[in-house]
Amino acid sequence: DGIALTLAQEMVELGLDKLLDIHKRNFSYMPFMHSESQLIHQQAEKLFNQIGLENSYKYEMAHKNIIDQFGRYPHRNEILGRVSTAEEIEFLKQPGSSF
Repeated sequence: DGIALTLAQEMVELGLDKLLDIHKRNFSYMPFMHSESQLIHQQAEKLFNQIGLENSYKYEMAHKNIIDQFGRYPHRNEILGRVSTAEEIEFLKQPGSSF
């Protein structure tokens, strides 16, 4: 995830994302969406908010809301050996909480 995000950030910084068709651009932005950083999600919100990426923008906002609420993705806790909070456990019981 870290390497993919670094490469995606460099691509955006250099403006190379604008050279890609909308489908490839969408895919190239995915490391931003999958980050657990609120700062990265601020940038992701802007990147996905463009014509042709409306569906991905909705998913970005759903991901961002989870990060804003918990500071991480609770559905990753078990695999990463993290202890879930009671609030995270309750969240994970909700339909649609895991993509």
